[in-house]
Amino acid sequence: MNFEEKIEHYRVIIDDVSFPTVKSWKEKHPQQKVVGMFPVYTPYELPHAAGMLPVGVLGAGGKIEIDHADSRIQSFVCSIARSTLELGLTERLKNFDALYFTSICDVARNLSGIWSTNFPEQLVEYIHFPQNMNTTSAPKHYRAELQKLANNLEQLCGKKISNEDLLKSISAFNRNRELCLQLYHIKNTTPHLLSTYETYILLRMGTLLSVEDHTQLLEEILPQIYERNRVPRDFVRVMLEGSFCEQPPLELMQVIEEAGCYIIDDDLLLHTRWFKNAVPLNGDPLLSLAESYIQNSRYSSVRHYGNNPRKEQFVNKIREGKVDGVIFCAPKFCEPALLDYVVLKDECEKQNIAYMTFEYEEKMGVFETVRMQVETFVESVLFFS
Repeated sequence: MNFEEKIEHYRVIIDDVSFPTVKSWKEKHPQQKVVGMFPVYTPYELPHAAGMLPVGVLGAGGKIEIDHADSRIQSFVCSIARSTLELGLTERLKNFDALYFTSICDVARNLSGIWSTNFPEQLVEYIHFPQNMNTTSAPKHYRAELQKLANNLEQLCGKKISNEDLLKSISAFNRNRELCLQLYHIKNTTPHLLSTYETYILLRMGTLLSVEDHTQLLEEILPQIYERNRVPRDFVRVMLEGSFCEQPPLELMQVIEEAGCYIIDDDLLLHTRWFKNAVPLNGDPLLSLAESYIQNSRYSSVRHYGNNPRKEQFVNKIREGKVDGVIFCAPKFCEPALLDYVVLKDECEKQNIAYMTFEYEEKMGVFETVRMQVETFVESVLFFS
């Protein structure tokens, strides 16, 4: 298959909410476990080191109706929480042995408790990330949290997780993140060769495959990207901000790009490039993961910071990426994204950076209004630049 054919083949896989890749993996590894990973960032290295398959649980993407979840969770919360619960209640996650939820917002916190009540047969972990990043005890705190997770995984699989296992996993994910960053380098330097629609599909496959299989996929497809014969277009360079948890419809990304934008950076599937540099492979692996989270991870609305405010990192990313404008693209009811929007759009105005904003949800199916908004935004950027 050529590059375009592979992309459409992968699109079919990620649209299938029955998780066919997980079912296939389970058939090949009947004694091993599957761990679901809720966004934004979870330590994929831990279940992998235990011989398990970590799988991204990112909602249903509008592919199912919410028939059961609204009786157990509020109907006015984000779509990803409701549709994830619907996946569980309709037994689409029955092959999952454990699920990880994280301290990113009140909805994720509540969803972990609802999950424990409705699915007592599954191990449910709620991960507490450090909040005071300036204290010397933060790495120790998070290392203890990682150790607790590792201990519970050991009980689940009946296997001791050694430091060697952890180091091998860290090395495997370091390599995978390096390849994911190569995709973003292409998007930034030669955006006509690779759209965000295509990039997203390639990254999303990594949430459904083992890290080894996904790394092999990327290693095989990267040369094909460079060989594409595509002509650069007179598009504006934009950055998407606010889509770090619930994922926007793929059609929405296509509409933005077709309206005259190169999306050269975004916060989609942020876990695929969460660390700015490779996690060190010397010393205590759990402490290395903890210190990398605190000292070497990317900014996000759901991560606490010390003396390096998000707005400064936000502006630096714009400047470094030579961005013409920012599109604030946030899910409905996402409090972290919508609260940060107020701070970041004020910074855009202070720095004379063009921006626009709209909200989305998983079941969004009509995009003409967004198309017109983006086309108007593109014209304003071109006119005033």
